[in-house]
Amino acid sequence: MRTIYRTRDRALLRDAAAIAAAMIAVGASFGAITIAYGLPTWVPFLMSTVVFAGGAQFLAVGLIAAGNPLAAVFAGLLLNARHLPFGLAVSATVGTRPLARLVGSHLMTDEVVAFTLAEPDPARRRRVYWLIGVTLFTSWNLGSALGVLLGGATGDPNAFGLDAAFPAGLIALILPSLRDRRTRVAALAGVAVAVAVTPVLPAGLPVLCALIGLCTLIRPRTAKAAQVAKQTEVAKQTEVAKQAEAAKQAEAAKQAEASSATAVESC
Repeated sequence: MRTIYRTRDRALLRDAAAIAAAMIAVGASFGAITIAYGLPTWVPFLMSTVVFAGGAQFLAVGLIAAGNPLAAVFAGLLLNARHLPFGLAVSATVGTRPLARLVGSHLMTDEVVAFTLAEPDPARRRRVYWLIGVTLFTSWNLGSALGVLLGGATGDPNAFGLDAAFPAGLIALILPSLRDRRTRVAALAGVAVAVAVTPVLPAGLPVLCALIGLCTLIRPRTAKAAQVAKQTEVAKQTEVAKQAEAAKQAEAAKQAEASSATAVESC
Protein backbone atom coordinates (compact mmCIF):
# COMPACT_ATOMS: atom_id res chain seq x y z
CA MET A 1 0.00 0.00 0.00
CA ARG A 2 2.83 2.38 0.86
CA THR A 3 4.48 1.61 -2.49
CA ILE A 4 1.27 2.53 -4.32
CA TYR A 5 0.98 5.82 -2.43
CA ARG A 6 4.63 6.66 -3.08
CA THR A 7 4.20 5.99 -6.78
CA ARG A 8 1.09 8.18 -6.91
CA ASP A 9 2.86 10.92 -4.95
CA ARG A 10 5.78 10.92 -7.38
CA ALA A 11 3.38 11.07 -10.33
CA LEU A 12 1.49 13.94 -8.69
CA LEU A 13 4.67 15.90 -8.02
CA ARG A 14 5.83 15.32 -11.58
CA ASP A 15 2.53 16.54 -13.04
CA ALA A 16 2.50 19.53 -10.69
CA ALA A 17 6.03 20.48 -11.71
CA ALA A 18 5.16 20.22 -15.41
CA ILE A 19 2.06 22.37 -15.18
CA ALA A 20 3.87 24.84 -12.88
CA ALA A 21 6.55 25.29 -15.55
CA ALA A 22 3.88 26.12 -18.10
CA MET A 23 2.23 28.46 -15.57
CA ILE A 24 5.50 30.34 -15.08
CA ALA A 25 5.87 30.79 -18.84
CA VAL A 26 2.32 32.03 -19.36
CA GLY A 27 2.52 34.21 -16.25
CA ALA A 28 5.69 35.78 -17.62
CA SER A 29 3.82 36.51 -20.83
CA PHE A 30 1.04 38.16 -18.83
CA GLY A 31 3.48 40.37 -16.95
CA ALA A 32 5.27 41.36 -20.16
CA ILE A 33 2.04 42.10 -22.03
CA THR A 34 0.75 44.23 -19.15
CA ILE A 35 3.89 46.36 -19.28
CA ALA A 36 3.68 46.51 -23.08
CA TYR A 37 0.15 47.93 -22.76
CA GLY A 38 1.64 50.80 -20.79
CA LEU A 39 -0.01 49.91 -17.49
CA PRO A 40 1.78 50.62 -14.19
CA THR A 41 4.21 48.02 -12.86
CA TRP A 42 2.08 47.33 -9.79
CA VAL A 43 -0.93 46.22 -11.87
CA PRO A 44 0.29 42.70 -12.81
CA PHE A 45 1.53 42.11 -9.26
CA LEU A 46 -1.78 43.17 -7.72
CA MET A 47 -3.91 41.26 -10.21
CA SER A 48 -1.85 38.07 -9.94
CA THR A 49 -2.11 38.15 -6.15
CA VAL A 50 -5.68 39.34 -5.64
CA VAL A 51 -7.44 38.06 -8.77
CA PHE A 52 -5.40 34.96 -9.68
CA ALA A 53 -7.38 34.06 -12.80
CA GLY A 54 -5.17 33.65 -15.85
CA GLY A 55 -7.66 34.02 -18.71
CA ALA A 56 -9.63 36.74 -16.94
CA GLN A 57 -6.41 38.67 -16.26
CA PHE A 58 -5.36 38.64 -19.93
CA LEU A 59 -8.84 39.79 -20.91
CA ALA A 60 -8.97 42.44 -18.19
CA VAL A 61 -5.64 44.13 -19.01
CA GLY A 62 -6.67 44.41 -22.64
CA LEU A 63 -9.95 46.09 -21.74
CA ILE A 64 -8.31 48.32 -19.14
CA ALA A 65 -5.70 49.40 -21.66
CA ALA A 66 -8.54 50.17 -24.08
CA GLY A 67 -10.05 52.46 -21.44
CA ASN A 68 -12.99 50.30 -20.38
CA PRO A 69 -12.39 49.08 -16.79
CA LEU A 70 -16.09 48.39 -16.13
CA ALA A 71 -16.17 45.99 -19.08
CA ALA A 72 -13.06 44.33 -17.64
CA VAL A 73 -14.84 43.71 -14.33
CA PHE A 74 -17.98 42.39 -16.00
CA ALA A 75 -16.03 40.18 -18.40
CA GLY A 76 -13.96 38.78 -15.54
CA LEU A 77 -17.05 37.89 -13.52
CA LEU A 78 -18.69 36.31 -16.54
CA LEU A 79 -15.61 34.34 -17.52
CA ASN A 80 -15.16 33.00 -13.98
CA ALA A 81 -18.81 32.12 -13.44
CA ARG A 82 -17.79 28.51 -14.05
CA HIS A 83 -16.24 28.57 -10.57
CA LEU A 84 -19.73 28.31 -9.06
CA PRO A 85 -20.17 24.63 -10.04
CA PHE A 86 -16.46 24.08 -9.35
CA GLY A 87 -16.94 25.29 -5.79
CA LEU A 88 -19.86 22.94 -5.25
CA ALA A 89 -17.79 20.03 -6.54
CA VAL A 90 -14.84 20.57 -4.19
CA SER A 91 -16.52 22.22 -1.19
CA ALA A 92 -16.16 19.12 0.98
CA THR A 93 -12.50 18.79 0.00
CA VAL A 94 -11.44 22.34 0.88
CA GLY A 95 -12.52 22.07 4.52
CA THR A 96 -15.16 23.44 6.86
CA ARG A 97 -13.26 26.24 8.62
CA PRO A 98 -14.03 29.75 7.28
CA LEU A 99 -10.35 30.59 6.72
CA ALA A 100 -9.77 27.35 4.81
CA ARG A 101 -12.79 28.04 2.61
CA LEU A 102 -11.69 31.63 1.98
CA VAL A 103 -8.13 30.73 0.98
CA GLY A 104 -9.20 27.56 -0.81
CA SER A 105 -11.73 29.41 -2.96
CA HIS A 106 -9.03 31.92 -3.92
CA LEU A 107 -6.70 29.11 -5.03
CA MET A 108 -9.43 27.36 -7.04
CA THR A 109 -8.64 27.14 -10.75
CA ASP A 110 -9.57 24.76 -13.56
CA GLU A 111 -6.36 22.81 -13.08
CA VAL A 112 -6.74 22.55 -9.29
CA VAL A 113 -10.30 21.25 -9.58
CA ALA A 114 -9.35 18.81 -12.33
CA PHE A 115 -6.44 17.37 -10.35
CA THR A 116 -8.61 17.11 -7.23
CA LEU A 117 -11.53 15.33 -8.89
CA ALA A 118 -9.13 13.00 -10.70
CA GLU A 119 -7.92 11.66 -7.34
CA PRO A 120 -9.97 8.52 -6.60
CA ASP A 121 -9.17 8.45 -2.88
CA PRO A 122 -11.38 10.97 -1.01
CA ALA A 123 -8.93 11.03 1.91
CA ARG A 124 -6.12 12.26 -0.37
CA ARG A 125 -8.11 14.85 -2.31
CA ARG A 126 -7.52 17.61 0.22
CA ARG A 127 -3.78 17.12 -0.02
CA VAL A 128 -3.95 17.20 -3.83
CA TYR A 129 -6.09 20.34 -3.78
CA TRP A 130 -3.77 22.33 -1.55
CA LEU A 131 -0.58 21.05 -3.17
CA ILE A 132 -1.67 21.97 -6.69
CA GLY A 133 -3.32 25.21 -5.58
CA VAL A 134 -0.29 26.56 -3.73
CA THR A 135 2.06 25.37 -6.49
CA LEU A 136 0.11 27.12 -9.24
CA PHE A 137 -0.43 30.29 -7.22
CA THR A 138 3.30 30.53 -6.50
CA SER A 139 4.39 29.73 -10.05
CA TRP A 140 1.88 32.17 -11.59
CA ASN A 141 3.06 35.05 -9.42
CA LEU A 142 6.69 34.13 -10.05
CA GLY A 143 6.02 34.12 -13.79
CA SER A 144 4.26 37.48 -13.62
CA ALA A 145 7.25 38.96 -11.80
CA LEU A 146 9.63 37.56 -14.42
CA GLY A 147 7.46 38.99 -17.18
CA VAL A 148 7.54 42.44 -15.63
CA LEU A 149 11.32 42.27 -15.29
CA LEU A 150 11.84 41.02 -18.83
CA GLY A 151 9.45 43.54 -20.33
CA GLY A 152 8.16 42.47 -23.70
CA ALA A 153 10.80 39.80 -24.31
CA THR A 154 8.44 36.84 -23.88
CA GLY A 155 5.80 38.14 -26.29
CA ASP A 156 2.64 36.23 -27.08
CA PRO A 157 2.45 32.73 -25.52
CA ASN A 158 0.60 31.51 -28.61
CA ALA A 159 3.81 31.87 -30.58
CA PHE A 160 5.41 29.17 -28.42
CA GLY A 161 2.35 26.95 -28.19
CA LEU A 162 2.16 27.50 -24.43
CA ASP A 163 -1.53 28.30 -24.68
CA ALA A 164 -2.14 24.63 -25.47
CA ALA A 165 -0.42 23.34 -22.33
CA PHE A 166 -3.38 23.86 -19.99
CA PRO A 167 -6.11 22.42 -22.28
CA ALA A 168 -3.90 19.40 -22.97
CA GLY A 169 -3.37 18.84 -19.26
CA LEU A 170 -7.07 19.12 -18.52
CA ILE A 171 -7.98 16.68 -21.29
CA ALA A 172 -5.51 14.16 -19.90
CA LEU A 173 -7.04 14.52 -16.44
CA ILE A 174 -10.66 14.05 -17.51
CA LEU A 175 -10.05 11.08 -19.82
CA PRO A 176 -10.72 8.48 -17.07
CA SER A 177 -14.12 10.05 -16.40
CA LEU A 178 -15.10 9.63 -20.05
CA ARG A 179 -15.27 5.86 -19.68
CA ASP A 180 -18.82 6.31 -18.43
CA ARG A 181 -21.18 6.51 -21.40
CA ARG A 182 -23.51 9.18 -19.98
CA THR A 183 -20.55 11.36 -18.99
CA ARG A 184 -19.04 10.93 -22.45
CA VAL A 185 -22.29 11.92 -24.17
CA ALA A 186 -22.65 15.02 -21.95
CA ALA A 187 -19.03 16.05 -22.60
CA LEU A 188 -19.32 15.62 -26.37
CA ALA A 189 -22.59 17.54 -26.41
CA GLY A 190 -20.96 20.38 -24.45
CA VAL A 191 -18.00 20.44 -26.85
CA ALA A 192 -20.34 20.59 -29.86
CA VAL A 193 -22.28 23.51 -28.36
CA ALA A 194 -19.10 25.41 -27.46
CA VAL A 195 -17.59 24.95 -30.93
CA ALA A 196 -20.86 25.98 -32.61
CA VAL A 197 -21.20 29.27 -30.70
CA THR A 198 -17.50 30.24 -30.66
CA PRO A 199 -17.68 32.28 -33.91
CA VAL A 200 -20.57 34.41 -32.66
CA LEU A 201 -19.94 34.86 -28.92
CA PRO A 202 -17.18 36.70 -27.02
CA ALA A 203 -14.36 34.74 -25.42
CA GLY A 204 -15.44 32.95 -22.28
CA LEU A 205 -19.12 32.55 -23.14
CA PRO A 206 -18.70 29.39 -25.25
CA VAL A 207 -17.24 27.63 -22.21
CA LEU A 208 -20.33 28.53 -20.19
CA CYS A 209 -22.59 27.43 -23.04
CA ALA A 210 -20.91 24.03 -22.91
CA LEU A 211 -22.82 23.43 -19.67
CA ILE A 212 -25.87 22.87 -21.89
CA GLY A 213 -24.39 19.42 -22.47
CA LEU A 214 -25.52 18.52 -18.96
CA CYS A 215 -29.09 18.55 -20.28
CA THR A 216 -28.38 15.15 -21.85
CA LEU A 217 -28.34 13.72 -18.33
CA ILE A 218 -31.97 14.76 -17.88
CA ARG A 219 -34.05 12.22 -19.74
CA PRO A 220 -37.84 11.96 -19.79
CA ARG A 221 -39.32 8.81 -18.31
CA THR A 222 -40.11 6.33 -21.06
CA ALA A 223 -43.05 3.92 -21.06
CA LYS A 224 -40.71 1.05 -20.18
CA ALA A 225 -39.21 3.00 -17.30
CA ALA A 226 -42.68 3.88 -16.05
CA GLN A 227 -43.69 0.21 -16.22
CA VAL A 228 -40.60 -0.85 -14.28
CA ALA A 229 -41.28 1.83 -11.66
CA LYS A 230 -44.89 0.63 -11.36
CA GLN A 231 -43.80 -2.99 -10.97
CA THR A 232 -41.31 -1.96 -8.32
CA GLU A 233 -44.00 -0.07 -6.43
CA VAL A 234 -46.39 -3.04 -6.65
CA ALA A 235 -43.65 -5.36 -5.37
CA LYS A 236 -43.01 -3.02 -2.44
CA GLN A 237 -46.72 -2.90 -1.57
CA THR A 238 -46.94 -6.69 -1.82
CA GLU A 239 -43.97 -7.08 0.49
CA VAL A 240 -45.49 -4.67 2.99
CA ALA A 241 -48.79 -6.58 2.87
CA LYS A 242 -46.96 -9.88 3.45
CA GLN A 243 -45.13 -8.47 6.42
CA ALA A 244 -48.38 -7.11 7.87
CA GLU A 245 -50.09 -10.49 7.38
CA ALA A 246 -47.17 -12.32 8.98
CA ALA A 247 -47.27 -9.95 11.95
CA LYS A 248 -51.03 -10.47 12.24
CA GLN A 249 -50.65 -14.25 12.21
CA ALA A 250 -47.87 -14.08 14.79
CA GLU A 251 -50.07 -11.97 17.04
CA ALA A 252 -52.98 -14.40 16.63
CA ALA A 253 -50.72 -17.34 17.45
CA LYS A 254 -49.46 -15.54 20.53
CA GLN A 255 -53.02 -14.87 21.71
CA ALA A 256 -54.00 -18.48 21.09
CA GLU A 257 -51.00 -19.70 23.09
CA ALA A 258 -51.90 -17.36 25.91
CA SER A 259 -55.51 -18.64 25.91
CA SER A 260 -54.29 -22.27 25.99
CA ALA A 261 -52.03 -21.50 28.94
CA THR A 262 -54.93 -19.88 30.82
CA ALA A 263 -57.17 -22.89 30.16
CA VAL A 264 -54.51 -25.27 31.46
CA GLU A 265 -54.08 -23.26 34.64
CA SER A 266 -57.86 -23.28 35.22
CA CYS A 267 -57.96 -27.04 35.05
